[in-house]
Amino acid sequence: MSAVRISPSMMCADFLHLADDLEALQAGGADYLHVDIMDGRYVPNFTLGPDFCKALARGSRLPLDIHLMVENPEHHAPSFAVGPGSVVSIHPETTRHPLRTLELIRSLGVRAGIAIDPAMTIASVAEMLPYVSLACVMTVNPGYAGQKLVPTALAKVRELAELVKARGLDVEIEVDGNVSWENIPRMVQAGAQVLVAGSSSLFDGKGGLVENLRRLRTLIGSE
Repeated sequence: MSAVRISPSMMCADFLHLADDLEALQAGGADYLHVDIMDGRYVPNFTLGPDFCKALARGSRLPLDIHLMVENPEHHAPSFAVGPGSVVSIHPETTRHPLRTLELIRSLGVRAGIAIDPAMTIASVAEMLPYVSLACVMTVNPGYAGQKLVPTALAKVRELAELVKARGLDVEIEVDGNVSWENIPRMVQAGAQVLVAGSSSLFDGKGGLVENLRRLRTLIGSE
């Protein structure tokens, strides 16, 4: 399996000292910056917006991993297509024609991805996989940090990894939700290639970001 990548959840960053956090994440070897976009409709929460993403793209060399938890993402995707190498992921159930929306995202010069809600099966998104660069398995219900791992999540990661391999697809498999020190080894073993690291690991407040990134790298065997 290719090296496991780390995508720090910017919702957990210190907004009063964001430049310091960005410097630490780059110095510590983060691979992406994960940005949760919530509209208060698809999920009962509001978070970040396009101006925040543009500021990250200006202030960091890292590609953005933008997770649109919004209804009708085809209306919003153009505002978030920022930064070279970035990926914009949608929840397929939030748009009437998901393949058309994925095509729109690619036409904007960024990579397209899908996020798979805990209630959705791998079979329900199988025909979309040839059109994406990343598939994110939600290992908690979308909307809030600090939730417990959904019991069926790891089996779903394993099923997705087997399907991607069997079809010979070039799709990164991401996990998002309760990516904790305890769960990370099991997630990687199941086939996860990108870890959205938030409050239960990287931003746990018990160590600095560089220190915790080093601990993460050691845990996944890439340091």
